[in-house]
Amino acid sequence: MCDYLNLSLMVQDYRVHLPRFSGENLDRNLLLVEALRLIAEERNATVAQVAIAWVLSQGNDIIPLIGARRCDRLNEALGALDLHLNKNDLARIEAAVPLNAVAGDRYNPEQMAMLNSEKR
Repeated sequence: MCDYLNLSLMVQDYRVHLPRFSGENLDRNLLLVEALRLIAEERNATVAQVAIAWVLSQGNDIIPLIGARRCDRLNEALGALDLHLNKNDLARIEAAVPLNAVAGDRYNPEQMAMLNSEKR
């Protein structure tokens, strides 16, 4: 598995072309990450682990799909399995990153038009 992940390092990070990761959107979204970082540090976890643990807490019918380009990132993500968030943690996370707080579309307009899940 690690050999496959190492091959993907040769590919340029496509996020530089996505609206969520450019201009003012990036600045606004990084503020959300920093809010989560405070919670993560208190739990001796990473922001990624807190995010994954939050998804895991949403119900048995919800499964987080983890992407990792490197083995260390995969191991970090799997560490979320040991992070159990309590009701206070969940409330703080949801207050730090309220519904619809993320700035910018997921993809550029042409790609957005092709997504059934994003059509209004």
